[in-house]
Amino acid sequence: MRRTDNQHIPPLAGFIFAVIMVAAVLGAVLMDGRIADLWIGLYVTLMLAVGTFFLMALKVAQQWEKAVVLRLGKFRGLRGPGVFWVIPVLDAVSNWIDHRVMVTPFSAEKTLTKDTVPVDVDAVLFWVVWDAEKASLEVEDYRAAISWAAQTALREIIGQMSLADILIGRAKMDADLQNLIDERTTPWGISVQSVEIRDIIIPQGLEEAMSRQAQAERERQARVILGESEEQIAHSFAQASEAYKNNPTALHLRAMNMLFEGLKQKGALVIVPSSAVDTMNLGGLTGMISMGQQLAAQEKLASDGLELPEA
Repeated sequence: MRRTDNQHIPPLAGFIFAVIMVAAVLGAVLMDGRIADLWIGLYVTLMLAVGTFFLMALKVAQQWEKAVVLRLGKFRGLRGPGVFWVIPVLDAVSNWIDHRVMVTPFSAEKTLTKDTVPVDVDAVLFWVVWDAEKASLEVEDYRAAISWAAQTALREIIGQMSLADILIGRAKMDADLQNLIDERTTPWGISVQSVEIRDIIIPQGLEEAMSRQAQAERERQARVILGESEEQIAHSFAQASEAYKNNPTALHLRAMNMLFEGLKQKGALVIVPSSAVDTMNLGGLTGMISMGQQLAAQEKLASDGLELPEA
């Protein structure tokens, strides 16, 4: 958390000041009536001065902080972490620099890409102060400066890329942004660790058009795959026909197997082209099957003591 009070008074200094004030009051009470009031006043004034010195001179910086100390307006040095002392009135702590990794969100709204498409881009920046002296003396407000530097760099990168490159090239965009922002912030003693694009928002109409384009592309690929499958099937049939070309016995056996597979299912209806009947003698084969079925029916009726009616 950033400190806004440059003359931060730590709890330790406040505690010492309170102890000295209590001691001054108790001493004044004990000395009342025993010594002159002038000496009592001098004692209380001295204790008040000592307590004020501790209150103003004692400073404490956290483990992750550096305090920038100026003496009469000139840079004196960096102090901390831990307890350090300053000279009241002459010294001043101008800034408390946080050395932890900081996170800054930034965005670019309605920024035109290289192909003139307006986009909204949200990103987050991870950075750290590596030189507290430069961060305090080279720029007025390094937090605001890095935020604006990141935003302008994002707009610049978007203007150099097309929409397609932005959508599919986030990793490259992150790297380019990091290099550009780091180049601008290095003189301030700030190093950019990483930049991550969180979201890219495009106009609603363009989003619908891209959705339709993607759907049409998927349908085109499906039709291409279906055509390739038909071609492979036709090629397989052509190879199979070569096996039956000069072997009529194999062709008849295959025809009988196909007919058997169709008739063995109950209630199946098999439609055979007339050309197939002529070329593969399926007519005689069908008659033989029908005669066999009729004889099997007569034998069953005879076994049951019934007679098959004459046609």
